[in-house]
Amino acid sequence: MALKVVVIGGGSSYTPEIVEGMIRRHNSFPVTDIVLVDIEAGKEKLEVVGQLAARMIEEAGKAIRLSWTLDRKKALENADFVSTQIRVGGLKARALDERIPLSHGYIGQETNGAGGAFKAFRTIPVLMDIAKDIQAICPDAWMINFTNPAGMVTEALQKHAVHKKVIGVCNIPYNMRHSVAEILDIDPATVRIEFVGMNHFVFGKNIFVKGVNRTAEVLEKLASDNLDYSPANIVNIGWSKTFIEATKLLPSPYHEYYFHTKEVLQKDIKAFEEHGTRAEVVQLLEESLFDLYRNPDLRMKPKELEQRGGAYYSDVACSLMDSIYNDKGDIQTVNTRNNGAISDFADESVIEANCVITKDDPNPLAIGELPYQVKGAILQMKAFEELVIQAAITGNYEDAYLAFIMNPLIADERDSKVLLDELLAAHQAYLPQFQK
Repeated sequence: MALKVVVIGGGSSYTPEIVEGMIRRHNSFPVTDIVLVDIEAGKEKLEVVGQLAARMIEEAGKAIRLSWTLDRKKALENADFVSTQIRVGGLKARALDERIPLSHGYIGQETNGAGGAFKAFRTIPVLMDIAKDIQAICPDAWMINFTNPAGMVTEALQKHAVHKKVIGVCNIPYNMRHSVAEILDIDPATVRIEFVGMNHFVFGKNIFVKGVNRTAEVLEKLASDNLDYSPANIVNIGWSKTFIEATKLLPSPYHEYYFHTKEVLQKDIKAFEEHGTRAEVVQLLEESLFDLYRNPDLRMKPKELEQRGGAYYSDVACSLMDSIYNDKGDIQTVNTRNNGAISDFADESVIEANCVITKDDPNPLAIGELPYQVKGAILQMKAFEELVIQAAITGNYEDAYLAFIMNPLIADERDSKVLLDELLAAHQAYLPQFQK
């Protein structure tokens, strides 16, 4: 029986991750066909990644047919799963998302603040087109989206695309579980965190190890030991004892931007002056990765990929596909419709939550009300997301401006317009909806 996975954005440096994930799970998730898809601008990288993936499959001795193409519609024929990992405008666009806000004294980051909003503005229309093709060509396929900002992208597709079989994935909850395991010096497989919130703004409400609640112990260690609790792409400041004791929640690494804004901005400006933007650093890392990928003797995912920031994505995306395919009914953390899980949110809002994964749908576990300690911050971020999505779909300038005002990393009525206008001008080639 055929089982086909299409990877859109197949020329990405992350692709060896997902190929490795499918190889490792081949007994339970017996993929017969993998098709890597990219656009003309990514043709050379697609060829390099395709050849490495072919060597990885050959080395593993798996009966998987691999191909790569620029013809998206042809690739989607008979697909069972479609993974999306695109970057509209490439790393050059990301560099502008970082450089322009930093030049005005604001955090510039690819999924937060002004940069995150503009990544959504560029990305949502393109993924809407992809979802339209999926609905027309392979309507039963699941769209597994890793493209950032994953929560906003997933909500935009759930609300506005015809194709509704969409789930967003992110490696941050995975990283949080592994960080907790390191703190406690235990097996990550024994850790379960009760998450509440949205993508890149999610908190750990309770931490269980083999069913025993060890939240207080983890939070005490996090506050007292100033542990490094961030992946490679996020500045680590450390959490004060007062913050941890007052919130009684496990923060996401991305909360550094919102609760250590001044310190992060200072570090980012210093790094910007010394090394350029994070995107420019990543460009150099990508060049070195692709030099490795071109080595005909390389037959596995190189260790250096973990420095990229999206490490272990395959364990999230591939575990999800495996569970859907096998109707496992296990619990995984994904981005999906709220459907009453958080009582403060509308049903159609997308949250990042623990869900029971079945062949039909991810079913979020009941959460109830948002924790009072962070309720205001989460509701403000959800309002920001909704405005970003509306602006991305309609190209309405006022909605985009309101999104900037609503975002706590900007929240200045004059500078919001300055940043918005400068970023609109810089990215106009990728923002047709705003050119009316």
